[in-house]
Amino acid sequence: MSPSLPYDLKLGPVKLKVSDLSRSLAFYREVVGLGLLQTGEGIVHLTADGHTPLVILEELADAQVTPRRSVAGLYHFAILLPSRKDLGAALHNLIRAGIHIGQADHLVSEALYIADPDHNGIEIYCDRPRDTWRRDAQGNYIMATDPIDWDGLLALAQDVEWEGLPPGTTMGHIHFHVQSLQKSKHFYCEVLGFDIAADVSSRGALFVSAGGYHHHIGLNIWAGENAPLPAANATGLAYYTVAFPDSSSLQQALGRLRSEAVPISEKPDGFYAVDPSGITLRMVSA
Repeated sequence: MSPSLPYDLKLGPVKLKVSDLSRSLAFYREVVGLGLLQTGEGIVHLTADGHTPLVILEELADAQVTPRRSVAGLYHFAILLPSRKDLGAALHNLIRAGIHIGQADHLVSEALYIADPDHNGIEIYCDRPRDTWRRDAQGNYIMATDPIDWDGLLALAQDVEWEGLPPGTTMGHIHFHVQSLQKSKHFYCEVLGFDIAADVSSRGALFVSAGGYHHHIGLNIWAGENAPLPAANATGLAYYTVAFPDSSSLQQALGRLRSEAVPISEKPDGFYAVDPSGITLRMVSA
């Protein structure tokens, strides 16, 4: 029997490696709409609610900017907004910023797509009510990439004064280029305990989640099977965070990783492990 993760498992902050901290800080504050929480030498913590870190930026010396879809690692991280009106307000701000905006109606959610100055992919989205999500005969959530109601979103938020992303904004999910769907499925589902939310391996992707969510983690081989690992000084994801609701569920997951001989590093801010594609996850408990 496969392990199962707690229904109230969440994702926490992502840490990104960037080539120019000042440039990235301006982008994440002015374009994305995050606020400054904490600064250090070559590092900043950004927040939506003024208390909780959501994105951490660290500048690399002599950074090598990673071309999109070229290595195993981050495809995009996804910032979940509390309401559709909030998504409309974010869309207004992105249009004012004059950057390229991708978009998709996934049926379970509506999403906007942008990229930061180092080509890190960002999704900004809101969920549709869970009781409208549908599954197919195999139990997979039915998702699509239809056009969003662009005009409707803009109209909904036409009177909103932009003050950045609102409190209640969270890290909704994260999506990776991986080297192997089979190895990733074993690691994330059979060892860590995520459930399969949508198996679209025929199109090179797999979506996994806890608690019946449409997906906490997306996995794809769109950068190619056995995609190379990024260089040590490459921009991109340093780590992402899985936040367990309690110490017991965290320790159970750590035990399963240890049973598979996955090296775990304990640090003051959590436990760290690396998945089969060289992607670092940080594990913490509430």
